[in-house]
Amino acid sequence: MKKNAKSDNRYVIIMAGGRGERFWPVSREKTPKQLVTLLGRRSFLQQAVDRVLPLAPLKNILIITNAIQAPEVRRQLPKLPKENVIAEPVGRDTCAAVTLGAAVAGQRSTNAVMAVLPADHVIPEEKQFQQVLADSFDVAGRGQVIVTIGIKPTEPATGYGYIRVGNALPPPHGVKPYKTSFFKAEQFVEKPNLDKALEYLNSGQYRWNAGMFIWSFVTITQGLEKHQPELAAACQRWSRVAGTPKLDKVLAREYPAIKRISIDYALLEQAQNVVVADGAFAWDDVGSWTALGRHLKADAESNCAAADFVHVDGAHNIIFDARTKNRTPIAVVGLRDAILVQTDDAVLLADKSQAQKVKDLVKKLSEDKRYRKLV
Repeated sequence: MKKNAKSDNRYVIIMAGGRGERFWPVSREKTPKQLVTLLGRRSFLQQAVDRVLPLAPLKNILIITNAIQAPEVRRQLPKLPKENVIAEPVGRDTCAAVTLGAAVAGQRSTNAVMAVLPADHVIPEEKQFQQVLADSFDVAGRGQVIVTIGIKPTEPATGYGYIRVGNALPPPHGVKPYKTSFFKAEQFVEKPNLDKALEYLNSGQYRWNAGMFIWSFVTITQGLEKHQPELAAACQRWSRVAGTPKLDKVLAREYPAIKRISIDYALLEQAQNVVVADGAFAWDDVGSWTALGRHLKADAESNCAAADFVHVDGAHNIIFDARTKNRTPIAVVGLRDAILVQTDDAVLLADKSQAQKVKDLVKKLSEDKRYRKLV
């Protein structure tokens, strides 16, 4: 996919400030899951940047992170301009982060069309993803619409929000038909129970909400003015000092008072101009160790291991050794449906059905001064 003149106004804002607590003990506050290498030879953040480089120049890729993680982000992306790594002083959910990214992009170009993408997704079909993103950039740049990429469900997943789509939209007048289908967004729905998820899957009218958005600077600022006027005003203030040392000082002063709200609640669910791009590509947000197991090679007994692993009567386990030096064999007997993770300073053993509770474990560790350094 060749770059053209239009790509100079394309920006990609990568959200990389999460803590990835469900991937403890590999994921820590300073190096959360998006900054560690879990699949392949590059971190999720590095892979996210690699995926969008055919569509936007490196100078237009912005990383929204936090002060603790910013040094590691810069280390992993040495060719990215330093000013493109923007650190939030405190976490205030996705609407604040989106507003900050829009302020920085808008200061550089009021004609900016920007994609907002999470840093920690697994997208093996890169070419298909790039095609959908390129078409979405074009649609968002032509009219005042908010584009969100909805993933075609492949199973009745209960861990994702869903979007109900309406009729397919025709291409703009005089434009060659896109390779991607676009639909009107009819309704955003919360994470469903299994029965509802099955109903959504079978209807064909729902897509997974993947948290990927594309809009022009004009569209996002107008949307904020209508639905979140306080953040719209903040966007203007931040844009005036973006690209200068004053930005950090202004953010340090103003950010703690911003209300915590997701971009979905703040804007997407209220706006009437949302369209859904059909994300017909393999995708996984890899939210827990059990999700990672889907991407590791399984043996005859369905053990998924990234380790020197030996077992007798072990089955359906996920074994991950994050040690780079002095690795020793991990040997188990009769262990089933478990997660076993080894790092240099900690070991996790959990039942697979309890994988979501690793987050509760991290909270418990952080409250005990003996273990706080492990968080």
